[in-house]
Amino acid sequence: MKKSLGAKTLLYPAPILVVCTYDKEGNPNAMTAAWGGICCSAPPCVAVSLRKATYSYDNLMLKKAFTINIPSENYAKEADYFGIASRHKEDKFAKTGLTAVKSDIVDAPYIREFPINLECKVIQVIELGLHTQFIGEVMDVKMDESIQEKGGQPVIEQIKPLIFAADSGHYYGVGKQVAQAFSIGKDY
Repeated sequence: MKKSLGAKTLLYPAPILVVCTYDKEGNPNAMTAAWGGICCSAPPCVAVSLRKATYSYDNLMLKKAFTINIPSENYAKEADYFGIASRHKEDKFAKTGLTAVKSDIVDAPYIREFPINLECKVIQVIELGLHTQFIGEVMDVKMDESIQEKGGQPVIEQIKPLIFAADSGHYYGVGKQVAQAFSIGKDY
């Protein structure tokens, strides 16, 4: 028997994404968002949804550029801090000691210490209600060589990305491999 919980944001897993932008003075900012993910294959696009009250919202509207940074489990504390502190009150990069690096392609910084960084230009903005969705075309991906296997593919066990459970407010790591995609279902 299933019990109705009503309309809620329960989708598992929710990735922990750190969105980086520059403000009008060129200061870097980082904020953690769990409302986001891949939204198109060609062109490669990601979407992230932010509240208008965030400092990053204004930066995205101004610069039309952002980076998505994937923190590893080693940076759970910093990723959490980026989600609870406001650039209105403090310099998050100075506080954490992490490094903001100017993107090669878009007008936004990325975080050097995080294993994967996606450089994105905003191609669409959609008002949804409490959140505004920013769709960004991925212009480039930067990835630490230490998390790549031969051929440049990332190894998820080495990335150790964080995921979020909205109902409990807990962060988790990625578990064991269960099966090979686009293969296990061929047995039918």
